[in-house]
Amino acid sequence: MILLNPKRHDRFYPDARSTQLMRDTIEFFETKGKERLLDDYYSRIWYSDFVSYVKDKRLFATLCTPAGEGAGDARWDTWRICEFAEILGFYGLQYWYVWQVSVLGLGPIWMSANADLRRRAARALEDGGIFAFGLSERAHGADIYSTDMVLTRKGDEWEANGRKYYIGNGNAAAIVSTFGRFAGTDEYVFFAADPTHPDYRLIRNVCASQNYVSEFELRDYPVAQADILHRGRDAWNAALNTVNIGKYNLGWASIGICTHALYEAITHAHNRILYGMRVTDFSHVRQMLIDAYSRLVAMKLFALRAADYMRVASSEDRRYLLYNPMVKMKVTTQGEEVINQLWDAIAAKGFERDMYFSQAAVDIRALPKLEGTVHVNIALIVKFMPNFFFNPGEYPDVPIQSQAANDDFLFRQGDAKGLAHIRFNDYRRAFEGWDLANVRLFAEQVEVFRTLLATEPPGPDQMKDVDFLLAGGEIFASVVYAQLLLENARLYRDKGIDDDLVDQIFDFLVRDISRYALQLYSKPITTSAQMQLCQQMIRRPVLDPERYARVWEQHILPLDGAYEMNHGSPGAAA
Repeated sequence: MILLNPKRHDRFYPDARSTQLMRDTIEFFETKGKERLLDDYYSRIWYSDFVSYVKDKRLFATLCTPAGEGAGDARWDTWRICEFAEILGFYGLQYWYVWQVSVLGLGPIWMSANADLRRRAARALEDGGIFAFGLSERAHGADIYSTDMVLTRKGDEWEANGRKYYIGNGNAAAIVSTFGRFAGTDEYVFFAADPTHPDYRLIRNVCASQNYVSEFELRDYPVAQADILHRGRDAWNAALNTVNIGKYNLGWASIGICTHALYEAITHAHNRILYGMRVTDFSHVRQMLIDAYSRLVAMKLFALRAADYMRVASSEDRRYLLYNPMVKMKVTTQGEEVINQLWDAIAAKGFERDMYFSQAAVDIRALPKLEGTVHVNIALIVKFMPNFFFNPGEYPDVPIQSQAANDDFLFRQGDAKGLAHIRFNDYRRAFEGWDLANVRLFAEQVEVFRTLLATEPPGPDQMKDVDFLLAGGEIFASVVYAQLLLENARLYRDKGIDDDLVDQIFDFLVRDISRYALQLYSKPITTSAQMQLCQQMIRRPVLDPERYARVWEQHILPLDGAYEMNHGSPGAAA
């Protein structure tokens, strides 16, 4: 099936080393055991055992070093990175986080022309090093226009002064890729900082968690020419292009978290008897579980398809710049929906300390809020909307990109501008050939939205109203989401993606579009003509009790007892 099950991990990998990486990662957590994993989580234990394991098995060195920069088995391969991120999320956001912020810290390094620093990073990865991305500041967040990290000239070098805030791994990173500007200029700079240097002052962990999310200060910190990664526009591009790579991973953390929580929730609900009935025999609980499962499968289909577009990206094909923020904002918010529905199904059980779910319910909230909020990413994707709907391009079909290859383009993305000029294949092609009631109904809703954009487009005042744009952006995001998951539903037939499940997925998508249309209708600035078109988008999905029953029996019930994490014992060695 398409969902991860570590007890039956028979995924396709194009080479033996990739298979071993995933199995080693699963073995670490299953050996550690659920009790120890949760005990460490609630005791906020720094995950030194995991970091040591990463070193021993060369996990980060193999996965996070581009080909040609390290050992022969190393490459930056998005196919296996997705799998790794999903497995880490499955066992805990904290383990995913130490890897994710390392990915961000490495981005400016692998994009740099500074060969000595690239070699230093590769050696550090082989030595088990983790990395950090020194971008955000307490006063400005990730507003890189306003950085207060300032480099002042001193002889042949510079002195850096300023603070960084909310910097994961800032306590133990081998290198902190730090963003700032040169004093008295608007010229930006990325440089490599060393947390062991006496002028690097670690102030505190700003979060109460296993993660170390640091605030640090550089006070007269010496920066040599050899420490410079990027200057000027290149530094700006490195910041944005690194986030283009890193933000994609957030969706996979959500997918992993939701998958583990789904196994727990279904197994608990199906084996609990209330009022002489299985909990899953209550109609509302069954609906919650079918919706949660359908949403999770859709999340994974979309994220997998977005990876394909990342891997074929080039300076002539930048469609990934729409799909990446979609994974970040749409997949992660859908993850919240999944956990909400599962939690309603299992109720108080979700609070219990011995449930992975108690951890999942807290951590799933973080992902829509990292690497730019949902609102920031919706504001980004609406730039693509005119070309997406009205000026399609022509590209060859993209098959599944599972090959063992280095994704070179990710570290030479070029100038981070020109988004409004990017074109896409006609989205309507993805809907062709699907003789399913809810797919057809969704397509009708989309055509009404397209008519709204063509005949009653947002006016100047509406374009300045972020609240209005966000409501319309949610509808647009749903269209992109549906397009890619339909493309992938055809490619993953062998993973249990049948017509019943696809139509059930579009059951919730029809409802979602209706909800977003009502929100757009309700905005104070929406015109009467726009309101009428919004009303036409509000539709009821086509109900099919027989399809619904088949989805329950063939997709949901087999998950009862399908996975339970090894228990271990508190304090046991990992």
